[in-house]
Amino acid sequence: MLVLEALCVFFATLVAYGLSAGENPWIDVEPAWVWGIGGSLTLVLFLLSGFVSRPGGYVAGWVVQAWVVAAALVLPSVARGMALVVAAVFIALWAVSLRLGGRIDRERAEYDAAHPGEVGP
Repeated sequence: MLVLEALCVFFATLVAYGLSAGENPWIDVEPAWVWGIGGSLTLVLFLLSGFVSRPGGYVAGWVVQAWVVAAALVLPSVARGMALVVAAVFIALWAVSLRLGGRIDRERAEYDAAHPGEVGP
């Protein structure tokens, strides 16, 4: 889920860069700031996707979700609404992923306890 979110943030960064560059920028932000915020958030999401299975990984995932919302709030009003909608969708997907993943792990542990020594289906 975090890799998909990283790709979405990366493409949103490309759009924000395109809107901030040129003779008549739609977004009054330096392109270096756009790449600094968007690029670092993309990198953090990619790196965190590999550390989710370690202790504190789920908490770090929630923290990075808050960072995505904060980055969406920094955008001008032209793009803020859509960015917040996309952020809300990814927060919902993250929560559902954690819930279903925990359920799968619990059911797998129950099966292993009920069928010791067998290879699962």
